[in-house]
Amino acid sequence: MSKRRVGVYPGTFDPVTNGHLDIIWRARRLVDHLIIAVARNDGKQPMFDIDQRLAIVEQETAALDDGPCTVEVRTFDGLLMDFADNAGAAMIVRGLRAVSDFEYEFQMTGMNARLNAEIETVFLMASESHQFIASALVKEIARLGGDVSSFVSANVHGHLKRAIAREQA
Repeated sequence: MSKRRVGVYPGTFDPVTNGHLDIIWRARRLVDHLIIAVARNDGKQPMFDIDQRLAIVEQETAALDDGPCTVEVRTFDGLLMDFADNAGAAMIVRGLRAVSDFEYEFQMTGMNARLNAEIETVFLMASESHQFIASALVKEIARLGGDVSSFVSANVHGHLKRAIAREQA
């Protein structure tokens, strides 16, 4: 019997976008168990607190536990490689949108490999229809009254509207 392949897809997911969901969907083909690791990362001043982001990602991925790959959503704080090692992960899954993403991810992958050479990093290119979607841009457009419904699910869109209404109150 072969060992179960565990992957970790880390991110702030503030908010989770259709681009994130595309990477999650495709990453499920590579592993037996995918852990979506929602980073606390208070330094980024997230729109949604960690509990809200965890709940939203759980809502968005609830229907994905229907195949050979199981999906779990967890929060983490600290070094990604420590989290991945403790979770028994064999790989880190990262999405790439553009060359600028690659430069940052290339450095991060090198550092992570020095921390734990047993865990591989696998890059998935964003699908053509999602290459331009970034959470920061989604939040900015939404705050300025723009339509972000094609970048996020209806559920996430509702969460964004409520968060912006609270900000403006």
